[in-house]
Amino acid sequence: MTQDILTKHIELNTFLRIIGMKGTGGKIKLAIRSGSVKVNGEIETRNKRKLKARNIVEYLGKKYAVEEKMIR
Repeated sequence: MTQDILTKHIELNTFLRIIGMKGTGGKIKLAIRSGSVKVNGEIETRNKRKLKARNIVEYLGKKYAVEEKMIR
């Protein structure tokens, strides 16, 4: 028997993988730590940053909204 896990957040590195960022986990961490990622307009260097619904993530000039269905 399996059970869905409901959560109120998603980690930044997981979110980037979901939106299609290609590469290994190390590549994603490096992109975050290098200052290439913004959350709500601010540079974010913590790969485990907890994102909530309606946060905006910007990477390579594209903006992505964190949707509630991604974190439920």
